[in-house]
Amino acid sequence: MGIDSLTPALRDRVLARLGLPAPPPAGLEGLRAVYAAWCAGVPFDNVRKMIALRSGPARPLPGRDASDFFTGWLEYGAGGTCWATSHALCELLLSLGFAARPVAASMRDAGVLNHGTVAVAFDGQHWLVDSSLLTGIPLPLGTEVFVSPDAVLAAEVEPENGTHVIWADVPPNEGYLACRLLVDPSDRATCLERYEASRERSPFNQRLYARRNRPGALVVLFGNRRLEKTAAGVETRDLSRARMRASLIEEIGLAPGLVDDWIAAGGLDASFEPPSGPPPPPLNRRPPSQR
Repeated sequence: MGIDSLTPALRDRVLARLGLPAPPPAGLEGLRAVYAAWCAGVPFDNVRKMIALRSGPARPLPGRDASDFFTGWLEYGAGGTCWATSHALCELLLSLGFAARPVAASMRDAGVLNHGTVAVAFDGQHWLVDSSLLTGIPLPLGTEVFVSPDAVLAAEVEPENGTHVIWADVPPNEGYLACRLLVDPSDRATCLERYEASRERSPFNQRLYARRNRPGALVVLFGNRRLEKTAAGVETRDLSRARMRASLIEEIGLAPGLVDDWIAAGGLDASFEPPSGPPPPPLNRRPPSQR
C-alpha cells in the first residue's frame, strides 16, 4: 500500500489538527503520540458513507484514498468506517517514516474479511493501531496475552493459532467483541475490494453509527440512541431528531453543513427505522481476563 496523495503539505495540516506541531520520531514513543492523538481527534462514523450510498450507485465511497479522507476530516470533522480510516492512518504513518502495513481481519471472528486495521513494526516487535476500536494505546502483537489498563477503552490481545484475536468492549455490544487478524500484511487491492463489497453488506449502511473518545468517556450514537461509557458503566437514552443533530455537531464534532446533508439524504429518518436484516450472532465467548 504505497503512499497515495498524502503530500507533505496535507500531512502537516493533519498533524497540526491532531495537535502535533512537528512530525514525531518514527519509534514507539512517536507511534504512541500519533495514535493517542488520532484516538482523541478522529471519530469513527458512517455519516459520509450514508450520504454516498443514498446518492446513487455511481458515487464513490468516501475515503477511498488518504487525500479524500483527510480533506473530509479537515473540512467537516468526519471520520469514516474501518476500510477508509485504516487506510488513512496507514498512509499517515508511512508518510512519517513508520513501518506501517495494512491488515485484514474478521470482526466477530466470523471467518470473513470484514475489518481493516493497521500494524506497525519496530525491532522485531509488532503493534496494532486500530482506527475503529480506538483503544488509545498501541496494542502489542506478541506471544503473551495483553490486557489494557484502561477500563473505558477496554481491549485485550490473545495470541491464538499463529495469529492474534483482539478483544474490545465497545457499545452497543453487551460484552467483548472478538476480532481475528487473518491477512497480515494485506494489500491495497484487498482493502478496496472489501470496502466496495461493504456497499451491499455492512452494519454501517442503514442507520447512524458515530463514536468519539472523550476524556474518561466513550460516546456512541447508534440509530436514535446515545450511549456513554465511563468507568462506572454505560448510560443509554433515546434522542429526539433535534438532539441527534446537536449531538453529531457538539459531541462527535461534525460540521453543521455535513450533518444537514446527511439529514437531506434521509440519514436521520433512516436512523429511526428498525434495523434491517438478521441480528448479529450472540457474543458467547469471553476474553482472556474473564475466563
